[in-house]
Amino acid sequence: MSDNKIYKLVEIVGTSNESFARAADAGVERAAQTLRHIDWFEVVEMRGRVEKGKVVQYQVKMKVGFRLD
Repeated sequence: MSDNKIYKLVEIVGTSNESFARAADAGVERAAQTLRHIDWFEVVEMRGRVEKGKVVQYQVKMKVGFRLD
């Protein structure tokens, strides 16, 4: 058997009312409910939603890598 690992990438957006870090945490935690063997993530974009001049939501677009069986 080979030691090579093969990964698949999915792109998701995590959100939070608290921070960009919490948005990333929420995205990975949710992805882990349906994807096995998540090994890493990469933040590719950060943005937010503003209402009445205040930040009300942080959004993190990320790639999540998981090993294929």
